[in-house]
Amino acid sequence: MTFLRPTLLTLACLLASPGFADDLPSLGDASSAIVSPQQEHQLGRAWLALLRSQVSQLNDPQLKDYVESSVYKLVETSQVNDRRLEFILINSPQLNAFAAPGGIVGVNGGLFLNAQTEGEYASVMAHELAHLSQRHFARGVEAQQRMQVPMMAALLAGIVIAAAGGGDAGIAAIAGTQAAAIQEQRRFSRQNEQEADRIGIQNLEKAGYDPRSMPTMFERLMRQYRFDARPPEFLLTHPVTESRIADTRNRAEQAGPGGIEDSMRYQLIRARVKLIYEETPGLGAKRFRAQLDENPKNDVARYGLAIAQIKGGQLNEARDNLKQLLAKSPNEIIYNLAQVDLDITSNKLPDAQARVDRMLAQYPGNYPLNQVRVDLLLKQNRPADAEKALENLLKTRPDDPDVWYMVAETRGLSGNIIGLHQARAEYFALVGDYRQAIQQLDFAKRRAGSNFPLSSRIDARQRELMEQERMVKDMMG
Repeated sequence: MTFLRPTLLTLACLLASPGFADDLPSLGDASSAIVSPQQEHQLGRAWLALLRSQVSQLNDPQLKDYVESSVYKLVETSQVNDRRLEFILINSPQLNAFAAPGGIVGVNGGLFLNAQTEGEYASVMAHELAHLSQRHFARGVEAQQRMQVPMMAALLAGIVIAAAGGGDAGIAAIAGTQAAAIQEQRRFSRQNEQEADRIGIQNLEKAGYDPRSMPTMFERLMRQYRFDARPPEFLLTHPVTESRIADTRNRAEQAGPGGIEDSMRYQLIRARVKLIYEETPGLGAKRFRAQLDENPKNDVARYGLAIAQIKGGQLNEARDNLKQLLAKSPNEIIYNLAQVDLDITSNKLPDAQARVDRMLAQYPGNYPLNQVRVDLLLKQNRPADAEKALENLLKTRPDDPDVWYMVAETRGLSGNIIGLHQARAEYFALVGDYRQAIQQLDFAKRRAGSNFPLSSRIDARQRELMEQERMVKDMMG
């Protein structure tokens, strides 16, 4: 499926319009008079769609499920009022995480490489959620209101540059013309960072984590990157200083003893991410085998070794390692998913199907299990059943472009060509390409022919997408 990629330069130019903040309703605070929460939500979704079209993403359902569930756990005890979050996992080994206006949460794969415990990972995400809850984006715009500088473009461009790993030269040029405003924004950002640290530490404790994980993470990052000429983007936008570490350490020490420092699930997910960034499965297997030789009871290393062995075609060895893990924890979803992957790779589809059915009976709403069920049905040449399974998945993930992409492919395989075009339209809308989305619905309408009810529904959806496109343009321009 091909699609046009909207340029980040276009987004920056649209956002740079001085009329963007005109005539916005006040919702009770000064920043809402500049950028309303609803406008932040709309802007965030428009920006996310463009970002999705620009960066390589991590589409591993287990990783997506972990990030989503862990962030929502933090949100439950946070000050974030609008909990309509959307996530993007960026395929980069560089350390970075961000929260953009409108509840957009971004995580680089490199965060898992750098955060050695779940507490350290959660401390970064709690900090980013604090930026959201305190509406630092809108307050930043408010602080610059009289300068008539397109701060929204500068702020969003900065996030895109970080996420894309160096970014677009056009945006860099635009940002370069705003030096005075950006310098002032950095001053404001230091205040934001202190506030996000303070609120993040409070939220860590409320969510059941040890808040000392935050200064521990900062201390290690400072030691690790102290002499780097080019530190990770996260440290450029979130500078770690001795005073910041001391402040977070003092605040964290005021908390009572206890709290979660780490979890087996985090370490298993971290092992998966490590394998993504190994040069070859063989190198990954070598590293995990060395850890296992050092400590034969290291189940994380055994799991990582099994996954590497599946990827490297050492299926009998992988089966032996997974057998030991499943004997200890027969209902662990991550181990069972690895066994399903092994059975599919070994073409033992009935065994894989039986295991998936058993696990879904225990965890019917689990996203990775439902996703692998679809994969398995397609492997068995059952596209019609896969299509039904995807319809159920869409009920819980209606804004996931990965799911819509698979829906389109599956409908095509089952001969549902009208449904194929409808699914493609939803996919293109979610990645910001309204022109192709509307065109796909044109194709669907032609095929609907004299089926008036269906044609009317398609026409109604097309008008909705046209209105969305108009609203985005009006909002930005």
